[in-house]
Amino acid sequence: MEIVESIKSALESIWVNKMRSALTMLGIIIGVAAVIAVVAIGQGGRAAINQTLESMGNNLFDVYPSSSVAETPLTGRDMITLEDVESVRTMIPAVKAVSAESYSSMLTQYGKEKQKTAIIGCESDYNQIRNLKLVEGRFFEEHEDKSKRKVMVINEELAKAYFPEGEVLGKQIYVMNTPFTVIGVVKNNDMAALGGEPSKDAMIPIRTSQTFSMGMWIEIMGQAQSKEEVQEAMDQTVKLLHQRHHSESRYRGYSLDQEIDQTNDILGVVALIIGLIAGISLLVGGIGVMNIMLVSVTERTREIGIRMALGATRKDILIQFLIEAVVICLVGGTLGTLVGAGGAMIVAFIAHWPPLIDPRTILIAFGFSATIGIFFGLYPANKAAKMDPITALRYE
Repeated sequence: MEIVESIKSALESIWVNKMRSALTMLGIIIGVAAVIAVVAIGQGGRAAINQTLESMGNNLFDVYPSSSVAETPLTGRDMITLEDVESVRTMIPAVKAVSAESYSSMLTQYGKEKQKTAIIGCESDYNQIRNLKLVEGRFFEEHEDKSKRKVMVINEELAKAYFPEGEVLGKQIYVMNTPFTVIGVVKNNDMAALGGEPSKDAMIPIRTSQTFSMGMWIEIMGQAQSKEEVQEAMDQTVKLLHQRHHSESRYRGYSLDQEIDQTNDILGVVALIIGLIAGISLLVGGIGVMNIMLVSVTERTREIGIRMALGATRKDILIQFLIEAVVICLVGGTLGTLVGAGGAMIVAFIAHWPPLIDPRTILIAFGFSATIGIFFGLYPANKAAKMDPITALRYE
């Protein structure tokens, strides 16, 4: 029997037993759809997270005091000072921009309204380093930091909480009973796009924050001249701090590239585990195909005997049933691909990230479907081919 005739026969058999064929394909459809959806969602989520992290600024690194790498607990002597930051700015050529950064979480107040706010003490270069996008107003300048001006730049989330009517600039928000004048509004941190509620942030000059004892511990937020110089800039900053504080293991550096790599590693492991689970459903679907093909061979025993009596060889019978199994799997794989791609696009639309459907994933899914058809269809096809024609003709 020719291949084309075998395919036609397989399709006719599928059409005659529509319900049984549909139930047989269901396992393949679910497995292929799960594999494609998981891979596409994983790649889209990874791209969205990487894009979000990179939008926070280019070539970033952070240096901070850490007790985990020190033999004794940190003390006030280990605190990074503004003089340390200035030394980094002037002595390390690989550093493009640098800012001191402190963080405190406290209540702020406007009128009778109070909000839990992240108070970020920083320098004027923080705007450039963090790639902040101003919605209105401006960021504070170097002279305002050095003169300890009580000015504040807030993000959209805090602006929306305090000023729903939209008039923000010039208003005064109280921190520890001290009024700060709002001079600018920036977009929310893009990390909020990855899920959860965006934080309410307020940025004030670092020297002003020190007068209120906010954020005693200062970190150094730096930007390297290029991506290739990030590690060098970070290592030199750590080395300089150790020299200035007469220490060997008090300070640690962490770059944005390291965070991206760690995130990708975690997402890769999660995607692998879920992909393996999806692969198991494909295996179950393959067992279903084998089961149905065995039933089909039994039901068509007399047909097999007639074909052999009319001159069909064992090879013809083997190919016929093998092709039926492969066709069932490929049709199921096609439907599974459509379902998986559609599901991935829906998830991407809801999560606001790009749907990345790799053509290689679809090819692998199809190849896997065909392999399952061959592997699990081989035994039933071989059983049909080995039938004795006389016994098959007598089968009732």
